[in-house]
Amino acid sequence: MKSTGVEALFDQTCASGYDQMQSRLAPLRDVLHLLTGVILSDLPAEARVLCVGAGTGTELIALAERFPGWHFTAVEPSLPMVDACRRKLEASGLAARCTLHGGYLDSLPASAPFDAATALLVSQFVLDPAARRGFFRGIGERLRPGGWLVSADLAADTGAPAYKSLLDVWWRVMRNADVSPDDVERMRQAYDRDVAVLPPGAVGELIASGGFETPVPFLQTGLIHAWYARWPGACT
Repeated sequence: MKSTGVEALFDQTCASGYDQMQSRLAPLRDVLHLLTGVILSDLPAEARVLCVGAGTGTELIALAERFPGWHFTAVEPSLPMVDACRRKLEASGLAARCTLHGGYLDSLPASAPFDAATALLVSQFVLDPAARRGFFRGIGERLRPGGWLVSADLAADTGAPAYKSLLDVWWRVMRNADVSPDDVERMRQAYDRDVAVLPPGAVGELIASGGFETPVPFLQTGLIHAWYARWPGACT
């Protein structure tokens, strides 16, 4: 996964109040975190979890607080996001259970396999389909046999007549959450330039083509769709 303009966008939005913006969209975030925790709740008491594109650590903190024996490795290319994540982990008393890696997944040092991985609103920024398949395979190769992936992305059939209506609703969600006009405009530009919005079925096929068993869709909130999938092999 190579750097794109979206990395600079995240650097900028982090500096200007990314967490404040996301807090106003908490209902969308919280239901995703709730179901992610349920899906992963059968992991070992001392599970090792890989969070790819961890941002400022919101999903990591939600899981760490719910499962006090788990250990986390967070991968995030935006260094301002990494710094914000580190501060939040320290303030929450969770830093001792977390390893932060400023960079992309392919630069993460080798380690023992992970029991599960999350990639929430990440693969949509990999524009080339072959590279996106490689992104999912790269996650899978870090998992133990039978390990789990929870993935979420913006997804829609952009050629369907209903897409414009759904997109209009999505922008109203942003405005109703008091996202500033400047931030909305930056998001519009990013969607046009840096986000690969594909039909949900196509995203599921990309996950499967990366080596995972058939992904199970478990959530839609507006344009956000989420899946879970198992890396093949016997559970140990």
